[in-house]
Amino acid sequence: MSESKLPSDIDRIVGENIYRQRRRLKLTQERLGELLGLTFQQVQKYEKGVNRVSAGRLYEIANVLEVPVGFFFEGAGTLPFRETPGLAEEAEEPQIAVLSDEVLQLIEAFQKIEDASLRRSLLATIRAAASAFETRATHQGQYE
Repeated sequence: MSESKLPSDIDRIVGENIYRQRRRLKLTQERLGELLGLTFQQVQKYEKGVNRVSAGRLYEIANVLEVPVGFFFEGAGTLPFRETPGLAEEAEEPQIAVLSDEVLQLIEAFQKIEDASLRRSLLATIRAAASAFETRATHQGQYE
């Protein structure tokens, strides 16, 4: 596959945003596929950023998921601007975080908590737990 046809970071961001909106609407990949005339495997490939979504298909997805097309590019502004290859030195490939289903579920649930003090308390608990595991892993490395 030519390099220009490989999915990019923006393809992965678009896919993540398709996934998030599909989940918000409580649609399965199968149902979204049916509404678009696609297989669930194709929907899955779009969501994972493995396959690029054409402009026309993105328009159809936006209509089915009831969002403007621009919604799918939310988060793309954090990607660094890349010069046209050959006109400037190639920058190192930008890395974006790929969020697991578990992390996305945690974010979705956390955002539903209306009590700000409860959210802060939960966040402090999670940070403390993560710190405890980090500390333990560091100490284990010293004794091996």
